[in-house]
Amino acid sequence: MLDQPDSPDRKRTLDRQGLIALLNDDLAGEYQAIISYVVYSKVLRGPQYMTIAAELEKHASEELAHALIIAGQIDYLGGMPETKPHPVKTSAKAEEMLKFDLDNENETISRYRQRVKQCELLGEYAVAEQIREILVQEQDHQVALATALGVDVPNVSASAESQRMKPR
Repeated sequence: MLDQPDSPDRKRTLDRQGLIALLNDDLAGEYQAIISYVVYSKVLRGPQYMTIAAELEKHASEELAHALIIAGQIDYLGGMPETKPHPVKTSAKAEEMLKFDLDNENETISRYRQRVKQCELLGEYAVAEQIREILVQEQDHQVALATALGVDVPNVSASAESQRMKPR
């Protein structure tokens, strides 16, 4: 058993069942992302958002692919995939919606980086490799959102203090 980095109680250990629980939480986040990207891509208004709205539509299908991969890995590990998304934030303001998406991508990237390490420590190298491939697309989403907002791409490896969005 391994220390569970995501846990507030670091004395808990991570085993296969713990990994399944963490992946199910990740899956709920993927569902949230699908819903967010579908909705946001359709409600963003204004010529300055036309390009990013089209990009968000593409992100929705990529997030669906991520959900399928994560659900498959949960099944492989002997678990039952989650069926409910994390709550979806909405706003009448386009910039707020994009910030919500960027925050979610930042959190997802941070979590998946942890998940890769956890999978490898458990000897689940193929699961780790699947998550690495998802990470590449999640980082692309992060770049697209930061660019649309006109901010630097947040460094999710840095401390919380330096993670604040900085204007370009």
